[in-house]
Amino acid sequence: MTECRIKRIVGRQIFDSRGTPTVEASVLLKNGVMSSASVPSGASKGMYEAFEMRDEEREFYGKGVKRAINNINTELSRILESKRADDQALIDSIMIEADGTANKSALGANAILAVSLACAKAAATSYKMPLYRYLGGVGARVLPTPMMNILNGGAHADNNLDIQEFMIVPSVFDSFSRAMRAGAEIYMALKNLLKEKKLSIAVGDEGGFAPNLENEYKALELICDAAQKAGYTPGKDVFIALDIASSEWADEKGNYKLPKCGKKMTCEELSLYYSDLTDKFPIVSIEDPFSENDWKAFERFTKKHASLQIVGDDLFVTNSERLKIGIDNSCANAILIKPNQIGTLTETLDVIRLAQKNGYKTVISHRSGDTEDSSIADIAVAVNAGQIKTGAPARGERIAKYNRLLRIESNLGMSAIYGK
Repeated sequence: MTECRIKRIVGRQIFDSRGTPTVEASVLLKNGVMSSASVPSGASKGMYEAFEMRDEEREFYGKGVKRAINNINTELSRILESKRADDQALIDSIMIEADGTANKSALGANAILAVSLACAKAAATSYKMPLYRYLGGVGARVLPTPMMNILNGGAHADNNLDIQEFMIVPSVFDSFSRAMRAGAEIYMALKNLLKEKKLSIAVGDEGGFAPNLENEYKALELICDAAQKAGYTPGKDVFIALDIASSEWADEKGNYKLPKCGKKMTCEELSLYYSDLTDKFPIVSIEDPFSENDWKAFERFTKKHASLQIVGDDLFVTNSERLKIGIDNSCANAILIKPNQIGTLTETLDVIRLAQKNGYKTVISHRSGDTEDSSIADIAVAVNAGQIKTGAPARGERIAKYNRLLRIESNLGMSAIYGK
């Protein structure tokens, strides 16, 4: 079959939502189809993530991606010429082998992933299919519950809150579009509340508001108040999820120091802190409550909080080998899926299958420095993930994913299922 064969691959430097250079790849097929994909970048990164290649030169304060772009335009374009774009596993294995490192540091995970996703999108277009249908087949019909980051802290904001993300989870509705309405209305209500209190309505990297508040308890109280003002009952209509991002708090002795408030805690004290938060507020999910190397803490906390969704992000970094350790030791019960943590679409899908096979929930996720590429929305539906993190219902790069999901729901019609 020649229709889906690759004619040329072109890489270029574009910019993400923080104004930082990132990678885009366009794949041109011999049948005339051309598709593009771009790669996001995180501010809070796990040490075990695949390698993001940067130039480390004066230009763009070392954040340029000319080396990664050059790898696309030379090595990757050369080795993939005339290969079938619809043979995703082969495409990705060729790039992995050409890189030859464990973390894709030779060619750059950002270069490899841009090409991987662009090939999938080109193949889907060739078959006149939306990406979610091409990847997931006829069974792809679950719209994910959005976990909307409406209040920012940690590395995502220059305020005094240590917890990185405060999210609302509108999980009880009968459609994605109705859940989006609830999320958007609560976001609007929170903005009005902040104005009334003469607090900042400036937003952080992911679109959530970033005011200075007395502490995290006050942040959670504000969110509950906003939900009620919008006509929703916290704990009944909407719930709360937290991303702690605690790897940035950990020291070499296994203790934790909250960098903004300066408070020091042992692992046990931190666990009690989370327990107190979950007792006082309708929190249903906590992401990265402990550092990426604190397997024992994750194991104890998961056992103690069986009804809570405990998500591994830095812990697992979308990596099958790390997820297997978690499965074997009952660490966490859900995994955050970020394609750029591992570097190819095939490996991403493999991790999702492994998680789902072993009863782990899957949350498809954006990054804090993102682009208007909406591929993760299609991936979430393709694998029936059930949950997605893509920021507040604000900022174009976040809304691109939400709007894509609304269109998918409309296309699916009566066959659409809203994931709970």
